[in-house]
Formats: sequence, C-alpha cells, structure tokens
Amino acid sequence: MIYPTRAAILAVVAGVPVTIVVAVMVPGRWYAALAWPLAILLAIFADALLGARPGAASIRIDLPRTVPVGASVDARVGIAFSGSGAPKAAEIALAPDPILTSDDDGRWPLPVEQGLGVALVPLVAHRRGTALIDRVWLRWHGPLGLVWKQRAFATDARVAILPDVRAVTGRRAQIYERQALAGLIAQTARGDGTDFDALAEYRSGMDRRAIDWKQSARHLKLYAKEYRSERNNQIVFALDAGRQMSAPVAGLPRIDRAISAVLLAAWVALKLGDRVSLHAFDSRPRIVGGFVSGAGAFAALQHLAAAIDYSGEESNYSFALTTLGAKLTRRSMIVLFTEITDPVAAEFMIRSAAQLMRTHLMLVVVLRDEELEAIVDGAPDTADDVVRAVTAAALLKERLLVLTRLRHLGAHIIECEHDAVGEQLAAGYLDLKRRNLL
Repeated sequence: MIYPTRAAILAVVAGVPVTIVVAVMVPGRWYAALAWPLAILLAIFADALLGARPGAASIRIDLPRTVPVGASVDARVGIAFSGSGAPKAAEIALAPDPILTSDDDGRWPLPVEQGLGVALVPLVAHRRGTALIDRVWLRWHGPLGLVWKQRAFATDARVAILPDVRAVTGRRAQIYERQALAGLIAQTARGDGTDFDALAEYRSGMDRRAIDWKQSARHLKLYAKEYRSERNNQIVFALDAGRQMSAPVAGLPRIDRAISAVLLAAWVALKLGDRVSLHAFDSRPRIVGGFVSGAGAFAALQHLAAAIDYSGEESNYSFALTTLGAKLTRRSMIVLFTEITDPVAAEFMIRSAAQLMRTHLMLVVVLRDEELEAIVDGAPDTADDVVRAVTAAALLKERLLVLTRLRHLGAHIIECEHDAVGEQLAAGYLDLKRRNLL
C-alpha cells in the first residue's frame, strides 16, 4: 500500500492560494494555475517509484514462550529489505491483544542500517491466557518524504501468560530468614509439635510439663519427652474466582494477586512436608485438585493454578464450601481467598464457614480496599465527594462487621495490601504451624 504523507498534503494545500490568485488575475492563462498541484503530484508519483518497494520488505517477530502475569516482555521485531533503495528508518505497529498491550498502540520506530533493522517493543501482560499477535504493519517514507509505503504481515507469534511465581523465587529466602527457619529446620522441627520423638535428660530451659515422672523415677534422673513438629498436614487453598475477584487492583485482577500469594504459601508448605490442594469456585466449583506433597509437585500445582479462569458470575459460597467439606476426610487447614462486597453473599459465607470450622481450621485472606480507604480519607470538595465518602465508609463498615463475625467464630483473618499478601499469607501459615493449630 502506498499513500501520501502529511507533508505531501500540506504541500498541495499550500499551493491552493497561489492557484486561486493566478486564476483570478490572469483568467486567460488559467491553466497555468495547475502547474503547482501537477508538480506535487509528479513528485509524489516519483517518490512512489523510487526507493524500496513494499514487496521487498520482510519481517520476523520473536516472543518468549512464557511470561508471568503483570510482568513486561520485549517482543523482538526484525525487518529486512532486499535489493537497493532501503530506507534509513521505518515504523512498525503490532496488532493489539486484549491481554498483552503496549504504549502508543504498539507503534514503534526503528532505525535501518544496510537494509536491516531490529526493535524491542515492550509489552505488558495484564491477564493470564495465551496472547496472540497475528498481524504486524511496517511502513517507511519514500526518498522525498512525500509517500508512505506500507505492508501488513500475517504472523503467529504466541506467548503463554502464566501465574506470577517471581515471589516464590525472590522472597522464599527472606521468609525463611524472617521466620528463623534458614539453617535451623532440624532444630525447630525437634522440640516443637505434638508427635513424640524421644526421651532426653532434662536440661535447664526445657518445659517442665514435658517431664516423664515414671521414667525419671526408674532411672533416678529427670527425663523429659521431646516432640517433633507434625508433618503431612493438609492445606487446602480455596480461591473465590467470581465476579468481584476479577476486578483489578493496582492494574492486576484480584484473582491473579491471590494466585501469586497462594503459590508462594504452597511452596513453603510443600517444602515443610505438608500436603497441598487447590480449589477454585464461582457459582460452582471449577477447579478441584487432589492433595500433592513434595517440592517436586509445585510445577503441577502451578499448571493447575494457570487453569483458573476469569468469571463474571456471582460466588456461591454455600455450594463451594459444602462441596469442599464433603471431600475432606481429616482435619485440614482451609485458606479461603475472597473479596467481601455483598452483605447477603457474606452471610452465606459465614454460615458455611461456621460448619467447616467445627472440624477444620480456617484462614480467611482479603485484600485491603485501598480505593475505598482513599475516598474516606480524602477531603471532600463538592457534595458528590461527600456522598461518595459516606457510601465508601458504609461499605468498609460492612466489611469490618463480616471480618469481626468470622473472628468470633474462630477464623483467622489476614487483611493486607496487595503487594504484601504473599508474604503475609506465608507468615500466617508458619505461625499457625508453629503454634500447633494445624
């Protein structure tokens, strides 16, 4: 495709006044007024013939195989011109994708040297799934700068957008150090917990309640029981994947924030010998995973989390939690990741959670609604600001009431910012494990 540039159009428009003046002043020589537009048209035609033709261009686009959601990825676009007359600069434009976007609609300039050019176009992965760039446009100026020469290329560049596990690789050492587990696994696993390990001679600092008086009387020395941390606990991560969890927070859906936090906590649990299961639900259970153990099972857990889809349906807590409770045959720790906005749905959640907490331990994780808090804390300037502040305060009050009722029922609550939820969840799990509540 060849079409005129802005400079060519402005050149034609600039000659219109001169054409009118010549036609008015010299009516008998009116045809002389056509000299300017004809000259511009000839220049445009010559510019279209000179230089590289659209058919002489070729393009190649390379994308990595996978990218974590919320991260940036560089698409490497290379162009080549065959023959002579290659331009010194060109522009490319990538076909937009709903889950993989770029600034300036994917348009990017790139220099061309000796007929070759390479550009790195930054793209941002907004949601999980498979992103496809099926078309790339390439255009460049003619030698006179009066025409654009453009060509569209059909491509099949794909990239799989997976759950973000950067926190697993980046924060695991920090979590272990903060929880005094780095290098001390053997010491902390022994002496804590409920499983009997061995008898040891009583030493200063040991718990007096652990003294075995019968064995002490038999050996005429004080002996105490040593325990070890119970392993093979069952941890169930139940993720609400309904409509409210698909809403974005800081540019990323809440469900993706939840998945990243769950994978971090699941990695810690697997490393400590516990069994992990993943469930996701909206109006009905969608993902029902079995229990896995061992650090080698983390990859399977990651692929299962990647299958959690975005939903526009309301969450049915009664159906999901009742189904989950029926599948559990022994005491487990249930980590419920949800969002509280509807008091009616929250009432069903409280009733279902109360039944589960008769047998199981429940940890409820919610993200702080920073947008509502900013509206409440902001100084109102107009009457609309006052209405918004009152409404936001009422929503936060209902949210606090639901969390308070869950605490009174015995649930443990984690409410924190989106960028700290993974670390807080892992720390909460380790704290409950240390206190032998699992």
